[in-house]
Amino acid sequence: MVAPGRRQCGGGDRGHRLGPLPYRGHLGILGRGRCRRCPGGPIAMGAHGSEKDGFDCLVVGAGPVGLLSALLLGRAGRRVLIAERRPARYPLPRACTIDHEALRILQGAGVMTEYADLFEPSQGDRGGYQLRNAQGELLRAINWNRTAESGWANTNGFYQPDLEVALEELVTALPTVELWRGWTVTDLAETGDRVGVRMVATEDESRSRDALARWVIAADGANSTVRERLGIAGIDSGFEADWLVVDYRPIVDPPWDAFVTQYCDPVQPATAVRSGPGRRRFEFMRPVGMSVEELGRAETAWRLMAPWGVTAANAHLERHAVYTFRGRSASRWRAGRVFLAGDAAHLMPPFLGQGLCAGLRDAQALTWRLRLVQRGLADSSVLDTYASERSAHVQEIIDEAVALGQVVCETDPARAATRDAAMKAELADPERVTVEPPHPRLGRPSLTMPSNGADGRLSVQGRVVVDGQVGLYDDLVGGDWQLIGWEVDPAVVLSRSDLDWFAGIGGTVGMVGDGRHPGAPVDVDGTYRRWFADHDCQVVLSRPDFYVFGTGTAERAADLISGLRALLAPSTSRRQDSVAS
Repeated sequence: MVAPGRRQCGGGDRGHRLGPLPYRGHLGILGRGRCRRCPGGPIAMGAHGSEKDGFDCLVVGAGPVGLLSALLLGRAGRRVLIAERRPARYPLPRACTIDHEALRILQGAGVMTEYADLFEPSQGDRGGYQLRNAQGELLRAINWNRTAESGWANTNGFYQPDLEVALEELVTALPTVELWRGWTVTDLAETGDRVGVRMVATEDESRSRDALARWVIAADGANSTVRERLGIAGIDSGFEADWLVVDYRPIVDPPWDAFVTQYCDPVQPATAVRSGPGRRRFEFMRPVGMSVEELGRAETAWRLMAPWGVTAANAHLERHAVYTFRGRSASRWRAGRVFLAGDAAHLMPPFLGQGLCAGLRDAQALTWRLRLVQRGLADSSVLDTYASERSAHVQEIIDEAVALGQVVCETDPARAATRDAAMKAELADPERVTVEPPHPRLGRPSLTMPSNGADGRLSVQGRVVVDGQVGLYDDLVGGDWQLIGWEVDPAVVLSRSDLDWFAGIGGTVGMVGDGRHPGAPVDVDGTYRRWFADHDCQVVLSRPDFYVFGTGTAERAADLISGLRALLAPSTSRRQDSVAS
């Protein structure tokens, strides 16, 4: 007899089958599901996976991308399960740089209110990011100290374990989110409007448990089990190099010329990084003739850091590990109700410090879509634009990181000398002394409206004054969707129907000005004045992931709202994808 809340396998005999199941045979469209009793039967759903007790979303992986995804969904009242294979948090650093856009995402998730001190802003001459040759001569500088669009320092160092603690504290405080640590996802099967997920205990594979969810977000890292189960292939950039990553805490911390320095030495390529408050990192490429085993030894780390004066007498070695830097992206980011995010979807060499940033963008871009679809406020077709927008966006960053990596990793002395001469010659051009990091636009098709090239680009956040209080716009005014006018109020051209609909999807409508309009937020630093002038517009409609939906004159505000309504257009035929808000 079947226990309450449990579905039975359809693959057995002698009464093992109990009525028709919505599985598409023993080969579900997402892979083979196996029950406990049959070698070929579909997953048997336990009480947690019953339709009554199922989840809106199951997130695989409790790294920053998975935790942020759960936090954004959980704060919106969605029922979320996080399944993490590690029994405890990983205690050592990995990513160590994070940009302004990612901090704005964390701001919106409530992280920056209490944890802003976890991040160390980029500092240093010539933009904070330098490439130097074997003789220490400057070859190029990248402007990591530029004024950023998002209201935060352009680039920051941080200690990843601290960020994960902060995210987990916020997640576990939510009554709608469960975190199951020590459970490894082994199988998935789509069941109509649900995904059945099988998990086994990481430390005891004889124990298993199951869950049902409307959607699954696979944020389970570079070696994603979910991606493997889905049979999704990777697209390789062809770049690959072994590097030793060394994290240490300085006892004596002399000033560095730059926030990050790439030493383009053909004998020993190296990187020096300020990796968060009180922490520093070196990275060393494996020299020709050195084994990976030798590279990974602690004595090798100390020997390679010695030329910079870092010794056991003035530093505590926190971690040393060998990584293979490579560029790779998934051939597809979605399979039915399962989505890839973070390293499960893309890998890049760390030369631009964008790996984690890209994953946090994935979480933001996907969860706002899921929230709208599950509330019945958008058609499920909007989920298709997640992959098209994000994959092209991140591919541009991967390509830039690989190109920079090829410069840094050059080991042929003759080619390195030619490279040095060409890059030093470029420094004679004032416009080439400090170059900009990549600023990709969203891929297409995208959920945007053509707007003279501003659509699909990152929007703006600055400091404003509201009722005598100074703060960032998102904190004082807010809104998932923001329709902002510069010195004009977009609301005057909108109908009551448009205003009510926009408020219903989490939108705010408002004006920012220079102080001449009573009650309107005042632009403290000229951030909005410059942005609107640069984009030759009076109004901007930005999305929950802070990318521009569209811009235009004040009169075009109504067109922007009607265009957004048409693109979201919830279909009554797809109401099964929504849940009560």
